[in-house]
Amino acid sequence: MRKPRYCRGFFLLPMDGVWGTFRAMKQSIKRWGAVLLFVCGLYAAWSQSEGGTCSDFLFDLQDVRFEAIEAPWATGGAWELRIKQPLDHANPEVGSFYQRVYVTEFDPSGPTVMVTEGYDRGRNYPSELASAIGANQVIVEHRFYGASVPDSLDYTYLNIEQAAQDLHRIRTVLGGYFTGPWVASGISKGGQTTIFYRYFFPDDVAASVPYVAPVNLALEDERIYEFLNEVGTRKCRKDIAAIQRRILTDYDASLVRLKWHAKGQGLRFNYLTVEEAFEYAVLEYPFSFWQWGADCGDIPEADAPLDDILDHFLEVSGLAFFSDDGMEDYASHYYQCAVEYGYYGYETEPFEGLLRALPMSPHHSAIFTPNHLEVPYDGGALAQTVYDWVETNGDEFIYINGALDTWSATAMPPNADRDALYYFLDGQSHGTARIRNMSDAQRAEVKEALERWLGAPVVGSLAE
Repeated sequence: MRKPRYCRGFFLLPMDGVWGTFRAMKQSIKRWGAVLLFVCGLYAAWSQSEGGTCSDFLFDLQDVRFEAIEAPWATGGAWELRIKQPLDHANPEVGSFYQRVYVTEFDPSGPTVMVTEGYDRGRNYPSELASAIGANQVIVEHRFYGASVPDSLDYTYLNIEQAAQDLHRIRTVLGGYFTGPWVASGISKGGQTTIFYRYFFPDDVAASVPYVAPVNLALEDERIYEFLNEVGTRKCRKDIAAIQRRILTDYDASLVRLKWHAKGQGLRFNYLTVEEAFEYAVLEYPFSFWQWGADCGDIPEADAPLDDILDHFLEVSGLAFFSDDGMEDYASHYYQCAVEYGYYGYETEPFEGLLRALPMSPHHSAIFTPNHLEVPYDGGALAQTVYDWVETNGDEFIYINGALDTWSATAMPPNADRDALYYFLDGQSHGTARIRNMSDAQRAEVKEALERWLGAPVVGSLAE
């Protein structure tokens, strides 16, 4: 999530062409789930008994298209897939879309990491976890993002359970070829997806590894405010506040310079006015500062030249995220936050008399729904249910968070009663809280846990 800063219809080609197309089932089956369970069972047996390749396996699946792609790090090949998914898994007759998936093979009998993306994914890549344990990899682009969209974006069908059902069906189908233990892992909103997927389908994977993944319990989760009022040193927090006040105090001069900057970038402001975007960006500054691990030593003095102040401000926050492009790029994300995921807001009390475009109260939300759509929030019901379930049943989890990252405020808290590992890595942020930045002792602990849960030695970088 920034925070987020996270071929429709059949066509035919020859069997040796770029895309694979697949034989139709002769019998009529009402439910897609039945189709995929049948296919999975059929080709699991086929691949084991006949020793077929992954391409052979994919070719014999219904409603899957694929092409081989380059993956220099892979020993067994890689493919980009389009898998047909129902819009509504409980009512497949409603319609369907094709979901983009990337498959990378090393050893089909070894572990497989399913990367649960929270947004779009335009390319294949070696994820840290798959590289760390030497695993096959399946990357799943989230429904309603990137290429994984229906002909019409009916947001009714964009919810957490439908997304979990997508992952379950992909796990079921591809498990016919990749027969070893599976691990789910994602980063940021993708990490949220990992956690919620485990709640709906606890037996699909042997372990879950969410990175920098919040579990927000309200539209305005006040744990964010508590974090921002305590993180770092008192001096750094005061310097951050001073920058905000300086920019707003020199409102007209700041806005003129930022308008020229926005014009140079080709930014458009229709969803918000440029004045509203400017004020939101100033309010956002502390959140982004800590999320991305900015250096307190880089904050200019509050009485520095305004150009120096704004150069720093643009590196940390800036207007682009609140432009029309930002709203359009994250429209589906904002809808999900407004309906189920929850999010955060901005405290305005310190800026009494300095805001012109935005009212002082109530606190402004960081959610910007598509076309200002009014949507009903579930009151945090699902998030609280999942939170409680994980607290009671969440074994075989590894939570990797950065101690500086604002999103660590709403991460799952350590629980000694669970067979799970919890990391809040000192000095690390949203983009750097990774296994590669752990201490040797922490990496050894991760290795031991994964080997125990997977029932097999890891053979990737964690074994070195």
